[in-house]
Amino acid sequence: MREISFDWDQWNLQKNESKHGVSRMEAESVFFDIRYRLFEDLKHSKPNEKRFILFGKSLEQRILMVGFTLRDAKVRIITARSASRKERSLYEEK
Repeated sequence: MREISFDWDQWNLQKNESKHGVSRMEAESVFFDIRYRLFEDLKHSKPNEKRFILFGKSLEQRILMVGFTLRDAKVRIITARSASRKERSLYEEK
C-alpha cells in the first residue's frame, strides 16, 4: 500500500474547522475509506492544475465531500464539508 501525504493551506484548514466543522484528521480520513468515490472537478480545474472531488465516509462516520488537488506528490485539500443529500446518494450508488 502506498503512503498518502497531505499538505494544507493554513487558511483552508481553519475555514474547514470553523465553517464546516471538519477537522484535519476527519478530512484526511476519507481517503482511506475503501468505498470512496472520486471525480475530476471540471468546474474548478485550471489548465495548469487539475482538481478532484472525493466523497467518502470519515472516522466520525459522516459522508464528506473533499475538494483537492495534487501538488508535489502530496494531496492538497482545498475544502472539506458534509456531503449534501445528492452527494450522499452519489457515494451510496457504489
